[in-house]
Amino acid sequence: TPALVTMKIPLHIKYFQRLAIPGSVRALHKDYRTATPQNFTSYESMKQDFKLEIPEYFNFASDVLDQWTNIEKAGKKPSNPAFWWINGNGEEVRWSFEELGSLSRKFANILTEACALQRGERVIVILPRIPEWWLANVACLRTGTVLIPGTTQLTQKDILYRLQSSKAKCIITNDILAPAVDAVAPKCEDLRCKLIVSQNSREGWGNLKEMMKHASDNHTCVKTKHNEMMSIYFTSGTTGPPKMIGHTHSSFGLGLSVNGRFWLDLTPSDVMWNTSDTGWAKSAWSSVFSPWIQGACIFAHYLPRFEPISILQTLSKFPVTVFCSAPTAYRMLIQSDMTSYTFKSLKHCVSAGEPINPEVTEQWRKQTGLDIYEGYGQTETVLICGNFKGMKIKPGSMGKPSPAFDVKILDVNGNVLPPGQEGDIGIQVLPNRPFGLFTHYVDNPSKTSATLRGNFYITGDRGYMDEDGYFWFVARSDDVILSSGYRIGPFEVESALAEHPSVSESAVVSSPDSIRGEVVKAFIVLNPEYKSQDQEQLKKEIQEHVKKTTAPYKYPRKIEFIQELPKTISGKIKRNELRKKEWKTM
Repeated sequence: TPALVTMKIPLHIKYFQRLAIPGSVRALHKDYRTATPQNFTSYESMKQDFKLEIPEYFNFASDVLDQWTNIEKAGKKPSNPAFWWINGNGEEVRWSFEELGSLSRKFANILTEACALQRGERVIVILPRIPEWWLANVACLRTGTVLIPGTTQLTQKDILYRLQSSKAKCIITNDILAPAVDAVAPKCEDLRCKLIVSQNSREGWGNLKEMMKHASDNHTCVKTKHNEMMSIYFTSGTTGPPKMIGHTHSSFGLGLSVNGRFWLDLTPSDVMWNTSDTGWAKSAWSSVFSPWIQGACIFAHYLPRFEPISILQTLSKFPVTVFCSAPTAYRMLIQSDMTSYTFKSLKHCVSAGEPINPEVTEQWRKQTGLDIYEGYGQTETVLICGNFKGMKIKPGSMGKPSPAFDVKILDVNGNVLPPGQEGDIGIQVLPNRPFGLFTHYVDNPSKTSATLRGNFYITGDRGYMDEDGYFWFVARSDDVILSSGYRIGPFEVESALAEHPSVSESAVVSSPDSIRGEVVKAFIVLNPEYKSQDQEQLKKEIQEHVKKTTAPYKYPRKIEFIQELPKTISGKIKRNELRKKEWKTM
């Protein structure tokens, strides 16, 4: 029996024992285009059999990654690397679990020795998709320091806000953002260590590449309690200033086993590519914990910006078996000419971050023969609901509750609503708080307590459950439009708009109206070939299309064509900004 079985985690024991038997790992078959699950038999069995006991002590680096190293050394794991990185210029990095362990221990020694960081102190990491980002993740785990990821699109003001709010002792970044850090550093009294990933030296900064050459890989991983703080994620700030979301070693380190084993359905034979920005929790989901829990290979492609052709070429050239991207990315991919590409290894596609339009999933299926399995969750959680292999997919639905949570639709008093009735999406947290949930909003007790209603954590999203137990997203609570007594969610209208050939992107918000109180207004980015058409006539055509596609009362009574939609640095549409603009014009 391999060392990994000594983990006191019932969910994994049978699974790891199965992996330890030579020849038991499923090879990649020629009939890869199948929706048959690899890790469970059906949704019902998955929900019924799921059980996860949380040990008192848990550290992902020692209890998962180092144990995969042992299995790898024993020759009981497929020859997949643990990590596979390319940059499009011919450079390539491949690490086994053993190499990942050695390099991350060197990085850990730099944090504890050169930076003199103590367990529990905070480290901001603002790096693009380069190998050092992954090493920083694992080094923080090994040292018990608290990782705070940030997107490389942060401005000087954003960096100042994050340094001051988090009281971070250390920041790790690159040449591009180092000047912004230096400009604000005098205002950040807690900051005492700066590390740069660069070929060049910079005054006041430790050069990580040089330091790694001389660091020892002899490091003992700290023994962390399961409920110790592991990481802090800043929200994208769609509804106000970014909040700090605290996660423990178990909430993501163990909690994301739900994502890896069931939603992504990964095995050690798989190669997983997630295109999420390194600054967001979705990268923790699908670029760190979920794949490595399952012993799968994490694939990464360094692209300074999203390039559909590069994505398609990479999917064709490399043996990626599981692909995860945001709905916006899938929209861009289907607008490209996909006919010359063949995805020989690809067998499972998933999407998260925002709802995906049924039109996009249909076009993707036509082009690839593969469904997109939508998942729903938040920075505060692991997967809340998902479409799982072997399940019937209802286009537009976010699927059924994951095994981690008891999910309900609630009224304003916290009462559970029957199927078909819209309400707030909630997760039961009393009497037993589920393990895949954040601990609290750091330094914000009022915001933390505001998420509770009776025995439930309120997600801030509106939705409903149908008679078959499928959940449907309506809107963020702030985005619901009330018009002539009707409640209208922008997502359904935006999905209808997406089916019109003229519409490249859209955002739907409420707009003031003297008779109805408020009406639906659509901000639309047109496809290039429609920009020269008669605008008033086009508006009428679009309105008629929406009336026929969805309920007539939901059509946009106002339409404005714009060049681009306002978005957060994570790519989410800022509907609140458009809504404020509308209501200021009253």
